[in-house]
Amino acid sequence: MAPVDSSNPIPRIVITPGEPAGIGPDVVLMAAQKAWNADLLCVADRDLLTQRAGELGLDIELLPYTTGDAPQAHQPGQLRYIHVPATATISAGKLNVENAFYVLATLSLATELCRCGDAQALVTGPVQKSVINDAGIPFTGHTEFLAEAFNCPHVVMMLAAGDLRVALATTHLPLAAVPAAITEAHLEKTLRILRHDLQQQFGLPNPRITVLGLNPHAGEGGHLGREEIEIITPVINRLSQEGCVLYGPVPADTAFNAEGRRNTDAYLAMYHDQGLPVLKFAGFGEAVNITLGLPMIRTSVDHGTALSLAGTGKAKSSSFEAALSAALSATKRDTHQ
Repeated sequence: MAPVDSSNPIPRIVITPGEPAGIGPDVVLMAAQKAWNADLLCVADRDLLTQRAGELGLDIELLPYTTGDAPQAHQPGQLRYIHVPATATISAGKLNVENAFYVLATLSLATELCRCGDAQALVTGPVQKSVINDAGIPFTGHTEFLAEAFNCPHVVMMLAAGDLRVALATTHLPLAAVPAAITEAHLEKTLRILRHDLQQQFGLPNPRITVLGLNPHAGEGGHLGREEIEIITPVINRLSQEGCVLYGPVPADTAFNAEGRRNTDAYLAMYHDQGLPVLKFAGFGEAVNITLGLPMIRTSVDHGTALSLAGTGKAKSSSFEAALSAALSATKRDTHQ
């Protein structure tokens, strides 16, 4: 993790609002109306923040950040920022492909602040992946961007809603590509990262992880697929012998029942839409997206850009505030490791 100044217990959390036409700027400004025991530093176009605050009827005092400024607890109605000029005009709810470059510029700068130790955590707003791709930029998501930026070939995407946590063995892949991506080496690395970061970021000394099967009924003894027998079970057995607490492979359709929840600290789903519908049903608008396996703390919202809500005052900041709270809690644990 990035170094923390032990003489100053206030962590710095850098924020990227994401797609400027979406609700990212809205939820950042709404969260800034509350007090936080962290120094919030927003990397964004200053004029965008001013304009959107006016559209939302929010009073905000924008304070420019200077390199070397000591972290200070966030005061309601203020927001420290680093100005990154937008590439093109910004209008709430109206996408502009030219601003794809602006979005990635804010993300790159925020990432560098974490890399050099000026910030201890990154909280990201939602991006519009289609616009970035339309600009000719290969981009599949924050998770993959940060993995490349930190030269981490293996990171893990996990969403959390309260004590329900679901990590993914594969992320943004076509469903047809999932089986080939689930190898023993990949699954073992994923489980090791998941266990390690549950210990480090969530304070769980020996986390209980339930591993879902890939196929219906977890393969039905090989009659509905052999991945459970040939790949998933051998990995579970090997890591269990090392002291890891792993259950599975468990059929996904029954894994989230009450008994399973009581005995599980986190689930590992084999693909994106296997585990996340359950989590988002249970806590949409309150859930947090967390990237595990990075040398920094990164959290995000559980929702998209919601273009139709941008600038209207109808967006809710609960998921963004949950992401801020999760980042703040993780920095406190990291400081005492």
